[in-house]
Amino acid sequence: MPTTVTTAGVPVSAPWEELLTSALLGTGRRPLRAEDGAVVGPAALLGAAAVHTVRRRAALRPASGAALPVPAPADPRPPLPAAARRRLAQLLADRSAPPDGGRRGAAPDLTELIPQWLASAGAHGYRAPAELLPALLDAARARTDLRPHVLAFAGPRGLWLAALNPEWRFALRAASRGAQRPGTADPEAVRLLWDEGLFAERVALLGAVRDQDPGAARALLATTWSTERAEDRLMFLDSLRSGLTAADEAFLEEALTDRSRNVRSTAAELLSALPDSALARRMAARATSCVNPDRSGGAVSVAVEAPHECDAAMQRDGVVPVPPSGRGERSWWLGQLVEATPLGVWRERFGGRTADELVILPVADGWAGELHAAWCRAAVRQRDPDWARALLGVPSAPLANGPGTASLAERSQLLAILPAAERALWVAGFIAAHGLSEAFQLLGVCSVPWDVPLGRSVVDALDIARDAGSYPWSFSGVMGLAERCLNPAEGDRLAVLTTTPDEPADASPGAGDYWSEAFQRLVSTLRLRAAMDAELAQDGTG
Repeated sequence: MPTTVTTAGVPVSAPWEELLTSALLGTGRRPLRAEDGAVVGPAALLGAAAVHTVRRRAALRPASGAALPVPAPADPRPPLPAAARRRLAQLLADRSAPPDGGRRGAAPDLTELIPQWLASAGAHGYRAPAELLPALLDAARARTDLRPHVLAFAGPRGLWLAALNPEWRFALRAASRGAQRPGTADPEAVRLLWDEGLFAERVALLGAVRDQDPGAARALLATTWSTERAEDRLMFLDSLRSGLTAADEAFLEEALTDRSRNVRSTAAELLSALPDSALARRMAARATSCVNPDRSGGAVSVAVEAPHECDAAMQRDGVVPVPPSGRGERSWWLGQLVEATPLGVWRERFGGRTADELVILPVADGWAGELHAAWCRAAVRQRDPDWARALLGVPSAPLANGPGTASLAERSQLLAILPAAERALWVAGFIAAHGLSEAFQLLGVCSVPWDVPLGRSVVDALDIARDAGSYPWSFSGVMGLAERCLNPAEGDRLAVLTTTPDEPADASPGAGDYWSEAFQRLVSTLRLRAAMDAELAQDGTG
């Protein structure tokens, strides 16, 4: 098959047999011609024969070359310091190492440090090294929790590279969901994008308009509301959470009649977060007909008479009529009414009593658990720190005798409302009083790195468990959290815990060695995290 080969600057088109004949007879006796008909010399012949030989050995048919991709976009962010670049390469290489299983040993788990490293690098504003982009994208493909940090760190070059490999297409999808918000200065461009844009673009646009002009965002949404799909209406409605005000009430009231149950439920939830809305007043009227002060006998208590039906008006306001399996109808309806009632209503209903005073009132007929659980949900929905503190109570209170809730899930949600420092102090007090067995879920809502009182409370509780000969694997989850969340500056102070303690007679066999190993790993990890932070703080690229 003839093919064109450019050799010595001359395009030559000839089949293999013709090249072979010219080589055997000589170009003087059997001249070889270029595409323009000119006779070429021996150098051009040998060049064309060399290219043909390689192709024949590779069993590759001649073909037109593929178009080169457009160059990668520039990334103006500063490069990583050299030490930090080497550290990232080490972390990514360890990620791809095969797991050996079994005992973890005293060495830090480098794979668990990748998210923290990426977050710190992002905070410093560095760009990713080009040679490590493939490994970063592979890591993000394998672990969805890494994707936000990886994509932010990889920047425009990472997206450019992801477009060239089908295995990295997740990056393009994630980038479209987290795309920068479009401009809103040109009304015609806004309307065109709203009418013709992709769903992710429209969500971003609605959020951008909402930030600039909430009324314009509502008006934009209203233009296509009736023709949107139910799942899209739900996402668009959710965007109204940002900057929710009384001006949104009329639109949300109309959404209460939507044909989608999820849309109706979200509209009712948003309206209940507006304490002066008509829905909040309607729910308050229903709830206060069920929950009232009882002054019989002198002392005030809480009397509860749950609803006997869920009528059409209640359902329109977001009350779900059918309870989950195993749940009674009346308690299910009562909980929804109380949850949607502004918390300030109860202060008025009970003679000006504060949240602290209300949650300790006795509740008649065994309704305390249901009422307090509904108050917890209301406090979370309305982001009320005073009610959150009241329902949490003091952290040292017995778990079953707290003033509001013994549920760790509810306590975690309530804690999330409080400022970070107050949250950490409460959890530290809880651990000091109750140990670590019940604290794992609560630790998950604390800011990282842990404040010093919280970190020391966790370490002290681990040390107590070790001295008591407790089964060490029961605390592996908390120990893993400590490795990631303790302040790295605590590493040197904790070195004293790495020695192997004397085991009590009733201790688990080998527990002392395991505890020593776990504390060695903790200290090594903290020191490594401190080194990583120092490397990222360096100036220059080395």
